[in-house]
Amino acid sequence: MTQNIFLIGAPVDSGKRTRGCLMGPDAFRTAGLAEALGTLGHTVTDLGNIAPDDVPPMTHANPAVYRIAETVGWTTALARAAIDTAPKGLPIFLGGDHALALGTVSGMAAHAHSVGRPLFVLWLDAHSDYHTPLTSETGNLHGTPLGYVTGREGFDAFPPLVAPVPTENLCLIGLRSVDAEERSALSRTDADLVDMRRIDEVGISAPLTAFLERVAAADGLLHVSLDVDFLDPSVAPAVGTTVPGGATVREAHLAMELLCDSGLVTSLDLVELNPFLDERGRTASLMVDLAASLLGRRVFDRPTRSYA
Repeated sequence: MTQNIFLIGAPVDSGKRTRGCLMGPDAFRTAGLAEALGTLGHTVTDLGNIAPDDVPPMTHANPAVYRIAETVGWTTALARAAIDTAPKGLPIFLGGDHALALGTVSGMAAHAHSVGRPLFVLWLDAHSDYHTPLTSETGNLHGTPLGYVTGREGFDAFPPLVAPVPTENLCLIGLRSVDAEERSALSRTDADLVDMRRIDEVGISAPLTAFLERVAAADGLLHVSLDVDFLDPSVAPAVGTTVPGGATVREAHLAMELLCDSGLVTSLDLVELNPFLDERGRTASLMVDLAASLLGRRVFDRPTRSYA
């Protein structure tokens, strides 16, 4: 099925202290994302890069919190972009660090609420990102999106949520680095938590298929947030939060193919790409290939890549 796809650059670099994710959107463009999706028959419109809304400087009760006003500005701008584009097609948000999901997920949840359907979120990431500004020891707000969109306390500086995402509508796959506070908080929810041990034991297909069946049964909209560090750093080095033991290329492609087969995906984040840390663009190219698999490229159609 061909779709209207909107590429929205979000050069968010305020969610953590390691700089470089602001170059991510242009790296995805240089790696040929629009062309790859266009060859699959989709209509692709690149809306360029958006900018954060102006927010006055602010302080926070947690002195470690980093660049909160700028991140709030990104949140409001990205939520508005999601609400504006979702009725017209499938928005793909090109990050930028994972703090962008504070806005993309909350915006998609507001859109889902407006059409009377539930939003489900598939979080493909080594980390659970379930902190709040009050619980984060680092103060890096790219570790807080799922805390915000599910309505945890501590986000007074951020816009009130139109429609919090119920934790039972979350599926986190690829987990292998979760702080003790997050682990404790998540244990009190009914989110579906799929760590790498579970993937080693049963594969990626079974838990993902079960989640997709729940989305379909609820007639839900599905937002997919794909972090570079979902992948093993041996195949995707261009990320500032490397955690060994991640998904293989084949596991990641299978996940994308299952998502494509489901026909449920209504929005997508591609996040945490730091081209400064890449090797001849290999991570950007892999992320483009994964997006293409999600949107219809089949096994036999994959290009051969050379990095020599």
